[in-house]
Amino acid sequence: MALDTHATPPTYDAVAKDLYEMGEMPPMGHVPKQMYAWTIRKERHGEPDTAMQQEIVDVPALDSHDVLVLVMAAGVNYNGVWAALGVPISPFDGHKAPYHIAGSDASGIVWAVGDKVKRWKVGDEVVVHCNQDDGDDEECNGGDPMFSTSQRIWGYETPDGSFSQFTRVQSQQLMPRPKHLTWEESACYTLTLATAYRMLFGHEPHDLKPGQNVLVWGASGGLGSYAIQLINTAGANAIGVISDEGKRDFVMGLGAKGVLNRNDFNCWGQMPTVNTPEYNTWFTEARKFGKAIWDITGKGNNVDMVFEHPGEATFPVSTFVCKKGGMVVICAGTTGYNLTFDVRYMWMHQKRLQGSHFAHLKQAAAANKLMVERRLDPCMSECFEWSDLPEAHMKMRRNEHKPGNMAVLVQAPVTGLRTLEDVIEAGPST
Repeated sequence: MALDTHATPPTYDAVAKDLYEMGEMPPMGHVPKQMYAWTIRKERHGEPDTAMQQEIVDVPALDSHDVLVLVMAAGVNYNGVWAALGVPISPFDGHKAPYHIAGSDASGIVWAVGDKVKRWKVGDEVVVHCNQDDGDDEECNGGDPMFSTSQRIWGYETPDGSFSQFTRVQSQQLMPRPKHLTWEESACYTLTLATAYRMLFGHEPHDLKPGQNVLVWGASGGLGSYAIQLINTAGANAIGVISDEGKRDFVMGLGAKGVLNRNDFNCWGQMPTVNTPEYNTWFTEARKFGKAIWDITGKGNNVDMVFEHPGEATFPVSTFVCKKGGMVVICAGTTGYNLTFDVRYMWMHQKRLQGSHFAHLKQAAAANKLMVERRLDPCMSECFEWSDLPEAHMKMRRNEHKPGNMAVLVQAPVTGLRTLEDVIEAGPST
């Protein structure tokens, strides 16, 4: 996305120091030696409320194509829970750093740039997408950067995520911030929105087309809430699945054509062995679920695409209700990783199983443009104080979070601020 203008940063009085308290603003472009961060150390792997501890650490140094961002707010995603637990893998197995700063979503201000960075300057207001790569192989130059062997997720596979006053990112991770949103609203959407965008539009020839039907699991969550909106924006039909009847109106309000409550059916978990009485019972319930989809799409109209991320609990049904020649696209396994399905329906009906992982810059930028143009709602459900960051992850771990996406304040002292001037005027929280 071309940047035509750069706003002039405001002037304000501030003292150059080596460390600033949370919410205290350094002089524009002054990089202190140290910063506050929520860190995870390998010996502390466990629940987020014990694994994540606040420490004072060094501000990371920049390479030539790096950018240092002053973080105003950060998004809360499940990979923060995984990083704390060290499950399914420990982030230390990859980056080998002494500590890990989680966080793969952020809004903030460009604070320093490497000597090769031309597209951004100090003072620019940005959001950060979480894909990194080395940029020097065939996939990064003419292919799909998500297939690069150097591809990694910032804040999960790198040690320097957004849960700190400053964060180091590659310049290609930056995108313009939607100025109509607050800092916290800007921080909550990029990871889940870009992931949903690639799932729906990134896998030709099964890219979403007007009039198609898509089954969306977890329709009230971060991924699902964006999937519903993107499907609706594309002129297609979303059928959302929820587990709490209280979330039905929220999902319908996002533009879903219909909503199913999975508690009305009993076909979840690993599929029983084919041609056993248990399989026959499961199959009857799966057909009942498929009939409920037909009640929305029309008799005989199975969904063109299934938007999958629960994994173990839902995958057998997903592969069954997908239409002949359709696609099941999956980006996670939040209920488990051991997936089962009846392969007869897969090969005979020539269905596609597609793995999907975040998005490259062009996809993330296309999704971000929809947010900048106010075509999408960030669906921020809750925003937490900096001190409550571990508890936000515990809430997500316990599946007690509200519909939508969560954020946490970092340098922004209070919620509701939209500009740097607002932050300066509000001053540090007390």
